[in-house]
Amino acid sequence: MAFPLLTLTAAVPAVGAVATAAVPAGRRTAAKWLALAFSLATLALAAVQLVRFDPGTKGPFQLTESHAWIADFGVRYELGVDGIAVVLIGLAALLIPFIMLAGWHDADPRAASDSGSAADGSSRWRPVQGFFALILMVEAMVVISFEATDVFLFYIFFEAMLIPMYFLIGGFGDGAAGQGDAGAAAQRSYAAVKFLLYNLVGGLIMLAAVIGLYAVTADQLGAGTFSLQEIVQARAAGKLDIATTTERALFLGFFFAFAVKAPLWPLHTWLPNAMGEATAPVAVLITAVVDKVGTFAMLRFCLQLFPEASKWATPVIVVLSLISILYGALLAVGQRDIKRLVAYASISHFGFIVLGIFAMTSQGQSGATLYMVNHGVSTAALMLVAGFLISRRGSRLIADYGGVQKVAPVLAGTFLVGGLATLSLPGLAPFVSEFLVLVGTFSRYPVAGGIATLGIVLAALYILVLYQRTMTGPVKAEVRGMPDLRARELAVVAPLIAVLLFLGVYPKPLTEILDPAVRHTMSQVHQADPKPDVNDVEAAK
Repeated sequence: MAFPLLTLTAAVPAVGAVATAAVPAGRRTAAKWLALAFSLATLALAAVQLVRFDPGTKGPFQLTESHAWIADFGVRYELGVDGIAVVLIGLAALLIPFIMLAGWHDADPRAASDSGSAADGSSRWRPVQGFFALILMVEAMVVISFEATDVFLFYIFFEAMLIPMYFLIGGFGDGAAGQGDAGAAAQRSYAAVKFLLYNLVGGLIMLAAVIGLYAVTADQLGAGTFSLQEIVQARAAGKLDIATTTERALFLGFFFAFAVKAPLWPLHTWLPNAMGEATAPVAVLITAVVDKVGTFAMLRFCLQLFPEASKWATPVIVVLSLISILYGALLAVGQRDIKRLVAYASISHFGFIVLGIFAMTSQGQSGATLYMVNHGVSTAALMLVAGFLISRRGSRLIADYGGVQKVAPVLAGTFLVGGLATLSLPGLAPFVSEFLVLVGTFSRYPVAGGIATLGIVLAALYILVLYQRTMTGPVKAEVRGMPDLRARELAVVAPLIAVLLFLGVYPKPLTEILDPAVRHTMSQVHQADPKPDVNDVEAAK
């Protein structure tokens, strides 16, 4: 029997979560180092996956595992990775150690402030073990979601990851909202409940579609199945013919859940609240890791299970993507809260990703898959540095800063690089992916491509204005004694900036892995890149 590498990659952080949670209450530092060790072990296993993955191998999935699970209902424990999945697993495994290091003290006991509940000098307990255990549990569920090729297995972990995320958002806020302890706790609870409700509603609609898919396969194949490969092969062989109306309804059920997770306008409103009230590392976990499951699932399940319905829905989804791009960017321009600005910028970026997926071109989908990685790294760099800034001043409001570059030049410089990556400056990683998305969109939908470019202009506006208002100008009295980045914080930011620079000038190592998976997806949807118009070529000459 082959070595179960995929199972092990998901099991290590899950075991780490249990082990971290079991550390005695007085051993907080030991719990942190134990969690970090498990995250690094997961990163090592993800690296092994990348090394063992061969982009030239025929077939959609590699490193596969398949075992009977609930045989009476056609549920199997099936895992496999294509180029997109293996890269996104690498992204998640890479970011988790940095998230932990950035949040090293986020769950430490702290004295109560203005509530008066700890006026005697005693400390308020914040469960360090729980904080780091929850992060590892989210990582385990994200990894197995990327690996699952059984629809029901995917659904279980797609929904289960909401539970640890709910507690991370609701239980560990940054305390920098300008309210008292009671007000901050109420805002965190509101954000956590909103996150949970939105995603649960999406998940329930998807569950109905999952059951409907099983019923269709049971009716036409004689035995119901949730296996992605079996369903795709049965459709290719003509054994499974889903009626047009049924296919469209099933597609909408899946897409709705993924659009909530992505998040795509108008299902996005939970994200600014969640990212604003969570700590900066948890905000990175949300948008750079968890939300990628939504866009990934659009490629793996929506397009491959329902190819005709995907093409039918494309015009509407392209419009929604354009609204996300412009709406997110415009609201980012008007934000007064640093973290909410980054949240709305992420909504705009996810619009680009979804646009690339449903442009139905190889360049667009290659750009979208690469954008998932680049957005994760750039947002992590920007948000984590913003978190370091906020922790020093105790405020998320842009107006409370000014002249930071004069007292903390390294912090300001790394903040600038993260911001420039967010606006897709040439030479930094997001530029390559955004360029591919726009090229792929232009080739099939030139008007949509033209509209999408406005998002780039607005990105330059909100990022440069943010930097100008916080880092330049006279030094405000409240930031005069602000310390620069410490060694631990530099250890978090420097590798992320190095990745942004490397992938900005040499993205080939990733595109070589991603492109075969993109071509396979395009073939499943029966789409080819549009050919250049001969008249346009002659006119150009």
